[in-house]
Amino acid sequence: MKIYSKSLVYLAVALSMAARSSKEETAQIAEVEELPLVDVLQVSAQDVDQVNEYTATVEADNINNISPSAPNRIKNILVDVGSQVRRGQTLVILDESNTDQLKVRLDHAQLEYDRAKNLLEIGSGTQQSVDQRLTELEALKSQYKNMMENTVLTSPISGVVTARNYDPGDMTGVNPILTIGQLSPYVNVMINVTEGDYSKIKNGMEVGVKFDVYPNETFTGKVKRIYPTIDPSTRTFTVEIGINNPQQRIKPGMFARVAINLGTVNHVVVPDRAVVKQSGSGNKYVYVYNDGTVSYNKVELGQRLNDAYEVISGVENGAFVVISGQNQLTNGAKVELIKRDASGNATVADSTITK
Repeated sequence: MKIYSKSLVYLAVALSMAARSSKEETAQIAEVEELPLVDVLQVSAQDVDQVNEYTATVEADNINNISPSAPNRIKNILVDVGSQVRRGQTLVILDESNTDQLKVRLDHAQLEYDRAKNLLEIGSGTQQSVDQRLTELEALKSQYKNMMENTVLTSPISGVVTARNYDPGDMTGVNPILTIGQLSPYVNVMINVTEGDYSKIKNGMEVGVKFDVYPNETFTGKVKRIYPTIDPSTRTFTVEIGINNPQQRIKPGMFARVAINLGTVNHVVVPDRAVVKQSGSGNKYVYVYNDGTVSYNKVELGQRLNDAYEVISGVENGAFVVISGQNQLTNGAKVELIKRDASGNATVADSTITK
């Protein structure tokens, strides 16, 4: 009876130890299976174009306001908004009554001058009288020429009428009667560039310009003028871009996006799916894999490159970055890699990759 009891005790101990061992093995297996599975990709540095985009509004290459030098009543306006005009074309005719009166005075001054010359020639006049009449005549000629130029208004440039502020019968005032904009052979946009890029902008540089009204086209522009001063409030300087516009498809007031390539730099490029945005802040991170663990690296991003980002800092050349499974991860977490076959299908986990 004692022997039997003793055997039962040994059996119970053995079963207990076996059960404990089985639980420990099960726990170890569970622990292994609970490691997050992630996909990684080795990234590399490459030359990245430093393309900066600026927004601007299109302006005519040359703008001319049509106004008389003195107030006058408008007799006729021969063009309207949108009209194409050529250089020297008559645009506005003003009231001519003052001009007619001045013409009478001019003709009388001419007669007085001719009479004074004739008297001098026959010895009945004086040179002083001739000089006086000549001075009066020249002054009236100048006034008449100026009044004629301000009675019949012509266009000094070829372009299109972009504004009309009066109608026939109105008295001219502060605003111009018409505004003429020159839209060919090119139009302009003015952009504000940051002070740090001043040395990178050169006259003659080609730029790409897009317009919302032509979403599938990129127009070519060139840097025409670089303004030599920096705005102290914005730390920017102005650059004037000329855009070819032979068919006048680009109109003043259009919204433009100007892209300028300021050179290339060699930076690491990572897939966009590797980038994690921190909730509640603008910070961005990338999980970097090394020897079975991941680190949570804060990154500074540069250009967006289709489905990838330029990384200015935070990821080294040749690093392995996590491209899937980030929602399970924390800084320093142990992970296992998803191993894939030649077709890209997931098979088993692997943790053999080290940087």
